[in-house]
Amino acid sequence: MGRLSIFVMLCSVVMAIPVARGIEKGPKAVEEWFQKLGHAEEKVTKLHFYFHDVVEGKSPTAYTVAKCNITDKSPTFFGLLRMVDNPLTAGPKPSSRILGRAQGIYGSAGLEGVGLLMNMNFVFTDGKHNGSTLSLLARNSVFDEYREMPIVGGSGVFRLARGIATAKTHSFNITSGNAIVKYHVTVTHY
Repeated sequence: MGRLSIFVMLCSVVMAIPVARGIEKGPKAVEEWFQKLGHAEEKVTKLHFYFHDVVEGKSPTAYTVAKCNITDKSPTFFGLLRMVDNPLTAGPKPSSRILGRAQGIYGSAGLEGVGLLMNMNFVFTDGKHNGSTLSLLARNSVFDEYREMPIVGGSGVFRLARGIATAKTHSFNITSGNAIVKYHVTVTHY
């Protein structure tokens, strides 16, 4: 079976199952969910996981997709953009249980200081959050010990999510640029 056939088959299966952990995703189901929202109680969920940003090595998960004409001369790598599909794990080791993926883009947005603009979706693939997402849109001052970044939305069990992600670098390889970052996330949702 060719790759295209497998892709079409997987898309058919995914389209036939519009549910994330028992939450229907169709337009009618979402409309009904909103109608019941006035009676729903807000929940608070706390998560922690490790984000593995692999820039170099056998299996990179972050790829440079653009640079500007000054990126290579800039001390902050201004203008560098990377697209990522990074594993999110339960522990700091790459072999730890995979909880999901961080999919999105980050770019160096500071001319005078290192600060990344991050537009990221945390896509959960394990446990009770399987099929749900959280969206982060933030400035990440990567050299600060702790970085606070807003969670601006979500889907599945995290519909209408809002909250805070706190990141702390667990390890960083100055030669390769590979990093492991511990995230603590607290969100409110319905």
